[in-house]
Formats: sequence, C-alpha cells, structure tokens
Amino acid sequence: MIISAKKLSKSFSSPSDVHVLKEVDLEIEKGKAVAIMGKSGEGKSTLLHILGTLEKPTSGELFLCGQSIASVPLAPLRNHHIGFIFQSFNLLDDYTVLENILMPAKIARLPTHPKSPSYERARMLLEKIGLSSRADFLAKLLSGGEKQRVAIARALLNNPELILADEPSGNLDHMHSQAVHQLLLQLTKEEGKTLVVVTHDPELASLCDHTYLLKDGKLGTCKS
Repeated sequence: MIISAKKLSKSFSSPSDVHVLKEVDLEIEKGKAVAIMGKSGEGKSTLLHILGTLEKPTSGELFLCGQSIASVPLAPLRNHHIGFIFQSFNLLDDYTVLENILMPAKIARLPTHPKSPSYERARMLLEKIGLSSRADFLAKLLSGGEKQRVAIARALLNNPELILADEPSGNLDHMHSQAVHQLLLQLTKEEGKTLVVVTHDPELASLCDHTYLLKDGKLGTCKS
C-alpha cells in the first residue's frame, strides 16, 4: 500500500473543541486514483494535508510508501515522494512557467541547469501539458486553466509516487475543469502515479477508481 492510515483523528481546541476527523482508516494501492468527497467544512483538506505530512494528526498512524511518518524526516519524504496540486495554483507570478515547474527540484536541491535530468523532465512535461510555447512566459500572464496545467507539471517534476490534489478545478469554469480533469488523470495514469484528489465535482470523482465520502469526521466508501 502506498498509503495506509489507521485511526487518524484530528481535533482543534480553539476557540472551542472541534473533532474534524474521527479514527479514519484508509488504504490506497499504488497506481490507483482515489477521490474524497464531502460538504465544505467536513475536513477533506485537513485529511489531505495530513496525508501529505503538511499537518500532524492528533492521534493515529500513517504510513506512506511503506514508511511510518513518525520515524522518518518529513521534508525529504515530501520533496521526493509527494507532489501537490492546489485549488489556488500557488505559482510564483513573477517567475516563468519553466522556472515554476523546476521549483520542486530547486527545493530538493537537485541540479536544474540545461541538460540536467530535472530540466529535461520539465521540458518533457511542458510538451505533455501543451505549453512548450509558454516556457518563458511569466506565470501571471497565463489563464487559470494554463496555470493549473503548469501546477500539474510542477507536481510531477520530481517523479513522486504520490500526487495529492486539493480541489484542482475549483477556480475554473466547466470547460477548463474538464480539460484539467482529463489531463490530470491521463498524466498520472501514464506515469503510474497514485492520485488522491479532494473534490466537490462528481464528474472528476467518476473518473477515479474509488470514491470516498467524508461525513461527520468519518470516511466511508461511496463507490468502487
């Protein structure tokens, strides 16, 4: 299992006690695409952030890529094994498209000069997302759909095993959402990645192998 979560709970105590996640169990096989649905405020993003080691659970165990997060340094795990895609894109506006895609390699302290493996992979991903001609454009000049395509390429750059996407089409209209959905599922499938996506969109969920519903802090199977 690439993800094995056992009895994950998350509580917040300010301004009052709130139990967001209640003993969540989740196992995800390598190469599968999984959607997590639920109403706003149910804790979907919190669960995704815990799976990505951006937040710590209040209790429970989490194993990623066969490693307990309690026993390994988290920064190297994130940098090399996990790619993130956010609703708000999180691109650096005054950096070029190519520079944005290369950012995970820089954070992981990998070479990014021309002819380096990271640079060549960035160029390859640019072609796959159909934005080779935009490589030297500043990110702020792109449309929303183009920005999210860049964000997908950025998430894939370091060749991580796991891609975590938080409402990846939440800021896009229906037409651009469909294009992003197809690209995301196509690229992750082609590269054998595991995808976990938080979404309100039943269309995106229908493209995944499994869908779970988060309600009242509990995670249940919606369909397989």
